[in-house]
Amino acid sequence: MLSTASSEYVALCREQMALLAQGLGASLSIVYLTQELVEASSISEAKLVPIAVYPETGLWQQSDKNKVLPNLNQKLLTGVQELISVPQESKGGDEENCHSQEEYLFRGDQIVLPLVHENAIMGLFVTVRDDRGWKDSERDEIERIARTLAIACILDRRQAWLRSELEQQQILQEKQQDLLDNLLHQFRNPLTALRTFGKLLVKRLRPGDVNRDVATSIIRESDRLRELLVHFDEVINLTTADIVAPKLPGDKVLVKATVQQPSSDVPLLLPGAGEEGGECYLEDILDPLLISARAIAQERGLGLTAEIPANLSPVNANSKALTEVFSNIIDNALKYTPAGGKVAITVGHEKDGFQGIAISDNGPGISQMDLKHIGERGYRGAQAETEIPGTGLGLTIAKQLIEQMQGEIQIFSPALNSAIPLSDKPGTTFLIWLPSVGG
Repeated sequence: MLSTASSEYVALCREQMALLAQGLGASLSIVYLTQELVEASSISEAKLVPIAVYPETGLWQQSDKNKVLPNLNQKLLTGVQELISVPQESKGGDEENCHSQEEYLFRGDQIVLPLVHENAIMGLFVTVRDDRGWKDSERDEIERIARTLAIACILDRRQAWLRSELEQQQILQEKQQDLLDNLLHQFRNPLTALRTFGKLLVKRLRPGDVNRDVATSIIRESDRLRELLVHFDEVINLTTADIVAPKLPGDKVLVKATVQQPSSDVPLLLPGAGEEGGECYLEDILDPLLISARAIAQERGLGLTAEIPANLSPVNANSKALTEVFSNIIDNALKYTPAGGKVAITVGHEKDGFQGIAISDNGPGISQMDLKHIGERGYRGAQAETEIPGTGLGLTIAKQLIEQMQGEIQIFSPALNSAIPLSDKPGTTFLIWLPSVGG
């Protein structure tokens, strides 16, 4: 159904009809809209609603404008269905109504034109001149006015549709916002409890107990979740003031709004994003992650080896961001490697000014087609057809963080690492390059 025409469209119609009256002497003009878009073959069944008339008449000023000129609807519809002007003289069957106010208003030479766009009729434009007939050149000008009103009408309909869609999106976003707020609020309590349980376990376990590392890992991962919750709160509270429209030289302004860059005060929902990097040691970042990784590998029946040479030189990186990168890639390797497989982590690769960390597995590997899209947001390729859960965001986050640290991720399939035994599956190697301190 078409909504009521906007006040801007009505004003445009009145302006065009006023020009028609002043320039060509039209005595009366009316714009009708159908309640819904119809084809020409069905126009006779459509209901017309007048939305603008010039000059205004006493009849037009009635309170119920939907009932204006009702007796003329069928005549107008019949005329437009034949795509010809209504004859100057009324048909004999109409003589009994010639004294009605509606018929009186439409005495003279009438032109009835459909408002058409892409074979859909959305209304009629009717104009009358009672002192003389219309010339061909004048009819051509009126047809151009009708085409203008038709284009304006479809734009008006689109604007109304977009406004309605925007309102629906805003309602949906408000509901999603409320739901997210509730979930985050409920998430804090069990997270606090989980951290407390981890601390209690550490106190109760004797030094040297193999389970002590597991309890320590619970506390560490709880702290990571708490930090993520802080980022959630900051992002949720973003306002329109945090979205800017960058200006071009002169008086031109870009229409597309963009979120401010990481250098601004607007936080990205990534640990360490936008923070300055510094000197850090890879073993300090990998050691705590390997505790959790070994526990997961044992549970899934996987082998996990790590070769970290002693006395490694430091790299220039952000420790929080690097922790997130290693966590995502190691988790991927463990997740996609089937039971009985192996994951190997080797540190100490070098090239000019960079240190390399290789994370390899002997899982199903990545096709050459999918390799081209690794790092694209939400892309999972062939893995999307498996039952393994995932969103395709882990590698996107890792790639983005590494690039912010002036590093690089290379992906190879089949795997490169000789530490992984041969199998019937190609495997994958992620080689992460980070700038060396002083390199």
